[in-house]
Amino acid sequence: MKTLSELALNVKASTTMAIDAKAKQMRAEGIDVVGFGAGEPDFKTPDNISMAAINAICSGKTKYTPASGLLELKKAVCNSLKRDLDLNYLPTNINVSDGAKPIVYISLRVLLNPGDEVILPAPYWVSYLEMIKMTGGVPKIISADKNQGFKVSAKQVEAAITEKTKCIILNNPCNPSGAVYSRKELNEIADICVNNDIYIISDEIYYELLYNEENFTSIASLSHEIQEHTILVNGVSKSYAMTGWRIGYCASNETISKVISNYLSHSTGSPCSISQWASVEALNGDQSSVKAMRDEFKKRRDYMANAINNITGVSCEKPDGAFYIMMNLDEVIGKSIDGVVITSSDDFAEKFLEKELVAIVPCTGFGFPNYVRWSYATSMENIQIGMKRLEKFVLSLK
Repeated sequence: MKTLSELALNVKASTTMAIDAKAKQMRAEGIDVVGFGAGEPDFKTPDNISMAAINAICSGKTKYTPASGLLELKKAVCNSLKRDLDLNYLPTNINVSDGAKPIVYISLRVLLNPGDEVILPAPYWVSYLEMIKMTGGVPKIISADKNQGFKVSAKQVEAAITEKTKCIILNNPCNPSGAVYSRKELNEIADICVNNDIYIISDEIYYELLYNEENFTSIASLSHEIQEHTILVNGVSKSYAMTGWRIGYCASNETISKVISNYLSHSTGSPCSISQWASVEALNGDQSSVKAMRDEFKKRRDYMANAINNITGVSCEKPDGAFYIMMNLDEVIGKSIDGVVITSSDDFAEKFLEKELVAIVPCTGFGFPNYVRWSYATSMENIQIGMKRLEKFVLSLK
């Protein structure tokens, strides 16, 4: 038989999906596993949103919609971007798809020619790296450690630019670090991108989940020039506990938007109509559920970060956004358990799951092999259990 696509064969499985699937399988077998791998809120979708979906079904709004999304939803997106981020877009600037992940992938498809370089700050969401390669791009990774707050500097971005550089992917707030870029930091990066004619794919899916006193700044809001260079990616999954509804969207200039729309019409087609009507209500309706969820996440973040930093051998930085914590393993790398030496976060996560029945995500796939990612999008009870098991496991390392 003829060989498969080389691009496809080089795609690696998602480490986050693999850990979550393994934990779910173990629980299904009756094993007392506590999972911290999933990137989704544990809250149920607010009732007003669910009722909007039920009403859509009952009123027969179950047919195909335009491939790029309902006009009503595009208008709701424009309203929310203006309300929350002071951004002005028209419905023709908006494209809707079945989740934010396909939007990032299609954005790369639209921007890249084979061999084009994409600047990718690390730590990065695991799928960014694979999507760049899947679309024929070349990832140019630049890293920022805890001393930089896991945020790359404008100087790093500028130093990474070559004649082949087409865009940068900026995840703000960041998965897995929870780092949030300030307005000043974004301005410096934006100036470099505009001056060098580089596009920005700005994934802001966690923008509602901030825990400091500063307001979130979208890089697209800084100037008309940077807005023209930006594909702003967002969705309803994280802020409204709607992960399974699969609705993401992007805002871009007219030219890019048209090409994305054309691409959608021949690839994913229209998103689920029922989910779109629910998303209209999510964006236009009562926003109190967002604040309630954010307040609860803040309590969990504080508890988890303090607990980790009170365990000798591991540590973390308290994140400003999203619902993840990266835990540093530098002090336990090289130690062993049951004769197995911990050489990376993969080893740590595997033995932790085996010995203490706790599922976390190794950050090898995020570009930081000496870290693991915890999600605090789970109950406080689970977090407390997880922290007790963590302390027991770390103390057992020799």
